[in-house]
Formats: sequence, structure tokens, C-alpha cells
Amino acid sequence: MSAISPSDPRRPALLLTSLLMLLILAVSFTMTGDRMTWLLETLPVMIALPLLWTTHKRYPLTSLLYGLIFLHCVVLIYGGIYTYAKTPFGFVLQDWLGTMRNPYDKIGHFVQGFVPAMIAREILLRGDHVKGPWLRSFLIICVVMFISSFYELLEWWVALLSGESAEAFLGTQGDPWDTQSDMGFALLGSICALLLLSRWHDRQLRQLPAGRS
Repeated sequence: MSAISPSDPRRPALLLTSLLMLLILAVSFTMTGDRMTWLLETLPVMIALPLLWTTHKRYPLTSLLYGLIFLHCVVLIYGGIYTYAKTPFGFVLQDWLGTMRNPYDKIGHFVQGFVPAMIAREILLRGDHVKGPWLRSFLIICVVMFISSFYELLEWWVALLSGESAEAFLGTQGDPWDTQSDMGFALLGSICALLLLSRWHDRQLRQLPAGRS
């Protein structure tokens, strides 16, 4: 998902992934019926892509993390096309689960905890900033919860500034506990990421080129 050093064996796959993500983003823009909401939902993707491009040579990430970031971008873009409250897949889940509302936004917030947890883990491990797995896991979860709470504040600020455009972006669907459940799903996502992916992540960190771990 970024400009890769010619010596990096992942170069073809990551360049192809970069082009695919740009194509998905462009197609999603033509599909959406609410371009303001699309912009708000996909803005993190537009920030992440150039950031990955400009930092890869001096700080390449593990392949696992690149894949997770790609997945997170797809989740954001899909929500941006339809708005989170109206995604077709969310309505399918609503029928399957028998919920009172479209639950796709909960997938978004679960991923919002899952992927940043692995980003924080990679930074902490590679920088050797924290000794001890329990303290590291605690700090990772703290980072995730800060991101989640800041995002909820951001939604509130957008609601104050944009008026009618805010309803689709907030996606509360009349749920008075939407903010709390959003943060709860982010917390769950971070815990699941640490439990499921830590060993795989450790193996990939050991495979990074010398001097880049």
C-alpha cells in the first residue's frame, strides 16, 4: 500500500494492493449518493495511503499489518458508499441476527479496535518502548480506547458543525447507548487482536530486514 524499496520482495504485491485500493476508492466515489458522508467516512483512508507511501522506506511495516490496514480501509469505504446505517451487508446481518437496527457500524468499530491495536503493538515492540507483555497489552488497549473516544468526540463536533449531514455520519439509528457500545466494540476488537494475532505478528517482526525492526 505504499512506495516500496526495489530490494523489498513484497514490492509487486504491495504495489498492486496500492493500485487496487485507489481503484476501490475511486469507484466508491461514483457509487455513493451522499458525497459529504462519503468524504467523512473515507477521510482516514485518504490520510493513511500517503502516510504509508512516505514512510515505507525508513519504516516498512509487517505484511500482516499492511493486510489489516487494507481490510480496515475497505470497511470504511463500504460504509462511506451507503452510510453505515444503510449498508446492504448490514441489513443481511440484521435479518440473520434479528437485531432492531443495521449493525454494520459495530463491525466498523470492532475493526477500529482490532487494527489500531496491532499498529500500536508493532510500534511498541519495534521501538522496545515497554518491557513486559502485560504492561504492553494494557498500554495497547489504552491507545485503542483513546482513539475510539477521540473518534466519538469527532463525530460530536461534526454533528455540531454540519447539521443535517451529521445524522448519516453518526449512524446512531436512534440508539441512546450508541457511543458506549461503539467504544465497547473497539475494546473487544483490541482484545481479540492481541489474543489471536500476537504470535503471528511476532514471527513477522522477526522476518523484517535487519535494522528495520
